[in-house]
Amino acid sequence: MGEPPLAPLEVAVLEANAVALGASIDSLMENAGKVVAEEAARHLPPPPSKVGIICGVGNNGGDGMMAGIHLREWGYQPEIWLLRPAAEIRGSAARRRWERATTSIPVHIGCPEPSTIGTFPLWIDAMLGTGSRGDLREPYASAVRELSASRAPVLSVDLPTGLGTSSPLVPKWTVALEVLKNGMTPETCGEIVVRSIGMPPEAHRRTGPGEFLLFPRPGPRTHKGEMGRLVIVGGGPYAGAPALAGLAALRAGVDMVYILAPAPTASVIQSFSPNLIVRAVGTEGRFGPPDGKELAREALSRRPDALLVGNGAGRDPGTLEALRTLVREAHPRVPLVLDADGLSLADPSGDPPWRDGSPDHLLLTPNGREFARLLGHAEETSSPADAAATGELARRLRATLLKKGPEDVISDGTRTKVNETHHPAMAVGGAGDVLAGVAASLLARRLTAFQAGRLAAYWVGLTAVRLFPERSFGMMATDLLEGLPGTLAAGLQALEDLQGTSDGARGEGLPPVTRTGPVP
Repeated sequence: MGEPPLAPLEVAVLEANAVALGASIDSLMENAGKVVAEEAARHLPPPPSKVGIICGVGNNGGDGMMAGIHLREWGYQPEIWLLRPAAEIRGSAARRRWERATTSIPVHIGCPEPSTIGTFPLWIDAMLGTGSRGDLREPYASAVRELSASRAPVLSVDLPTGLGTSSPLVPKWTVALEVLKNGMTPETCGEIVVRSIGMPPEAHRRTGPGEFLLFPRPGPRTHKGEMGRLVIVGGGPYAGAPALAGLAALRAGVDMVYILAPAPTASVIQSFSPNLIVRAVGTEGRFGPPDGKELAREALSRRPDALLVGNGAGRDPGTLEALRTLVREAHPRVPLVLDADGLSLADPSGDPPWRDGSPDHLLLTPNGREFARLLGHAEETSSPADAAATGELARRLRATLLKKGPEDVISDGTRTKVNETHHPAMAVGGAGDVLAGVAASLLARRLTAFQAGRLAAYWVGLTAVRLFPERSFGMMATDLLEGLPGTLAAGLQALEDLQGTSDGARGEGLPPVTRTGPVP
């Protein structure tokens, strides 16, 4: 698919979105087994040669079992070793493959004996997939040790068992299912071939309910402050924008929100909610050049996990100079979101105030007009070419962009996703501030800017779709605020249902992908 290698969490997101788009777990496993069998046949003597398959109890094992079924149908003589008791097989799709395999293939429980390993011309490693974590435990460690010691030819399914641990299996070949995964190199995986297993192309392109897998859930021992501190710098002409952003960040799960605003505006912002911590900076009605150093001191003294800059600040030249000083002082030490007036710092005719750092820690959230200005265009444009233009601009600015519109485009210059989950009723004042607050909240909890932008866009858009039957075209930004927790709860519950039927990413239970809501 031309995608860069994915981390295990991103693989889970991709697979969950494929399921939401209608790909069944059974069909994905059938296809995975077939491509593994085809790759195995490339390295086997002609039928009826033997092939050993070592399976775990998850979906990776199910793929191996399905490969055995295909190889049996093609005249080969597969044998399966299931490392754990069959009662421990997780996921209904893998259980169904086990039941089919046992009708025609010799099966064994436990590790193959060392004397047995050498009698097979090829072994298929289907022990552990992308869902595995930590160092290898028994019986997987023993199986890897025996296979490695035998020097038998091994074909790994999706990625080698133990990849990334201190004692990985290094196969001769690896068939990567659908996409490459992080850490896959010829040194760790042998010869690598990437094969599609029939995921819908849109699962690679679009956001979906799998995005909720990115949400950082607190643990049972989490304390105040451990789920992120966010500092918002804005206000001046407008008090509502930073307040909406701050409340959205709290609704999205960040622990603490500090707002730095000009003195006349600070008290107004504080009046919106006691949940916000507001500090006045300067004495004028807007930030000016002398306030830049004080903004940096105040912001950094709060030990922020992220900064959100620009909401309601205005574009007075003196204000922009103060914000520019703040950004120079704070970034790249602190992850940063620039929204609304803060986007004026990304002057297309000059150098931005950030010169180092990574697009993982810098998110810009332009709407159509702001995006056109960043490109140096006089008028707003909207076309399918926006995706390519967004990626190019992200590379030029060394940032991640969330280009807002009827179809949001999120790109870090290397990867690009679109979000089509919207409702026209959400096109109201303040909705962008809510979106920026959600994204900044997620960035403060160590999501990358690309992850934060994708999840925020999908989450806020889905909230509008869910609210429309009740709010109709009278929807307000404050409605989105109040709807965020319910949307999150529904999304997380769907993922728990999914994980209850599967050991990894693939499984049943996700809601269908939601596009733009109905318009009567």
